[in-house]
Amino acid sequence: MKNFTYSISTVVHFGKGQISKLGGEIASRASRVLVVYGGGSIKRNGVYNGATSQLKEHGIEWVELGGVEPNPRITTVRKGVELCRQHGLDGVLALGGGSVIDCSKAIAAGTCYDGDPWDFPAGKAVPEKALPIFTVLTMAATGSEMDNIAVISDMDTNEKLAFGAPACLPSVSILDPTYTCSLPASQTAAGTADIMSHTFENYFSPIETSYLADSMAEAILKACIHYGPKALETPDDYEARANLMWCASWAINGFLDMGKPVAWSVHAIEHELSAFYDITHGVGLAILTPNWMRYVLNDQTEHRFAAYGVNVWGLDPQLPQRELAEAAIDKTRAFFNSLGLPAALREVGIDAEKLPLMAKKARTANFDRTFVSLSEEDILNILKMSL
Repeated sequence: MKNFTYSISTVVHFGKGQISKLGGEIASRASRVLVVYGGGSIKRNGVYNGATSQLKEHGIEWVELGGVEPNPRITTVRKGVELCRQHGLDGVLALGGGSVIDCSKAIAAGTCYDGDPWDFPAGKAVPEKALPIFTVLTMAATGSEMDNIAVISDMDTNEKLAFGAPACLPSVSILDPTYTCSLPASQTAAGTADIMSHTFENYFSPIETSYLADSMAEAILKACIHYGPKALETPDDYEARANLMWCASWAINGFLDMGKPVAWSVHAIEHELSAFYDITHGVGLAILTPNWMRYVLNDQTEHRFAAYGVNVWGLDPQLPQRELAEAAIDKTRAFFNSLGLPAALREVGIDAEKLPLMAKKARTANFDRTFVSLSEEDILNILKMSL
């Protein structure tokens, strides 16, 4: 294991009715907040009324920014920054899933920055300060409620880029699993794939001595495999929703990658799909991940996929190593299929036309420290396999 420093300062209130803690937590840190959300679902599932009731009870004023996109746009971030400055706001409250929270992080940082907030994902600046960020989570997927990363898109230039800084870690997150029970099945499925992809990115690493982190990653994967179908079959199954929600946070809050080099290679490739075609992130990951696995399977990596097959899927350890590895990959694809997720790019309207350009743009990420180094040609081959 490599040296590392680990710090997570987010206060998490987990469970039914925990939104009752929201007003007091905000009041101790802010008095005027920007309430950020996506569509109308938060007004149907009680999240909006619960949150605004807390704001009223504690004398907190607010301004609203709705309509955040599934792949949040830099144009929306700029609107939020303008509202914060115009109204003298001193906090940002995100009501929604990862896209809303990511947008809120960029707004919170952009308000405290003299330049354009696109400078952060573009790599021209790193946030040094941000308004305090509060979240009420409505979808188990990205883990943005407990990490400092945000992913923002510029659809004019077909760029979807990530940035992160300690200042962007949420101060307080309310995680009530009941708020996810009304999600459409497609979002529950995509969220489960997203959680698993985060875990895979950390699990498959050149470092093989992180026994604790790898064991926890395997537990997260097994929990997703067990509870994802249960949440689809019985949407109001509290234990299924609760386990998925907690898995989402721990899949990407930094614990699993401590002491490891992690390149987020499949994510970098998927970001190009979303940037050009605006598809759901978890859907793109479900399409790409088994093909990435199959592409990087070789004599040097087969033992890792074999271990994954034994420890996560319960395959017979007496089978030949390559057979175990291939069976584990087949199990992964079959599981995503069982959730009703697409298995090919053509199913979501993506053809071969822009694959070379997407491969070229994806390769700007650090693919040299990943589980298996990938060239531009390798990325293109994975994309072609995924058609």
